[in-house]
Amino acid sequence: MQEAPLPRAKKRFGQNFLVQPQVVQRIIAAIAPRSEDLVVEIGPGPGALTRGLLQCLSRLDVVELDRDMLAGLRALAGSGALRVHHADALSFDFAALAGGREQCLRVVGNLPYNIATPLIFHLLDQADVLRDMHFMLQKEVVERMVAAPGSKAYGRLSAMIQASCAVESLFTVAPGNFFPAPKVDSAFLRLIPHRPPRVPEALRPAFAQVVAKAFAQRRKTIANNLRGIISADTLLALDIDPGCRAETLDQAAFLRLAEAFLHQGSLP
Repeated sequence: MQEAPLPRAKKRFGQNFLVQPQVVQRIIAAIAPRSEDLVVEIGPGPGALTRGLLQCLSRLDVVELDRDMLAGLRALAGSGALRVHHADALSFDFAALAGGREQCLRVVGNLPYNIATPLIFHLLDQADVLRDMHFMLQKEVVERMVAAPGSKAYGRLSAMIQASCAVESLFTVAPGNFFPAPKVDSAFLRLIPHRPPRVPEALRPAFAQVVAKAFAQRRKTIANNLRGIISADTLLALDIDPGCRAETLDQAAFLRLAEAFLHQGSLP
């Protein structure tokens, strides 16, 4: 039976459809889904990954914004195993799919590059119901997410993501495995929320503000970037060199900074 032609990719949705079956199988092997898992796929498009997941699962939820993809996805739902949600993943209530269970959802997707970062943070706001996340992203973004302190790629995104998750880059994928082919390489990423959270809920606003200010101007020292909110004397008391740069600080140092920022009453 001849496969249906691929639908037209829409630039406004950042669509690059995965078309290589070997890559689909490699993704499924990395996820290792079990029949009883509650899996949610974001942006399934024509359904290449969806078909593979349906072979492993007794139930699959997909969240798709492009209404032109819905008919093809609903055609796959004949067995009742597939539930199609026409919605914007950036505002979707993923916790509602968990049915009151914690740490149960497994979220996967070949994400549009233009929404990947805000979408991951939207999901992390619902981290209580997440078991893990597996995403195809722009390789450069993945490199920033997994970067270690002291490396050139380490920055605000690295510090924020690693505060919430264990992050692992699993493999890279060349442009020719997609249609239309993107101009950059992609990478497949695993994120597992920390249990318990590394940053307590009460400390999260302070942590986010300190990290943002610390990386506001990368060439400046930490003392210069935090001037007006944390003094050089406080930095020394926290065992942080005022002359260092933000990219040298690890998670523990940012946590100490956030606690100092919160306790001195700098937050509104």
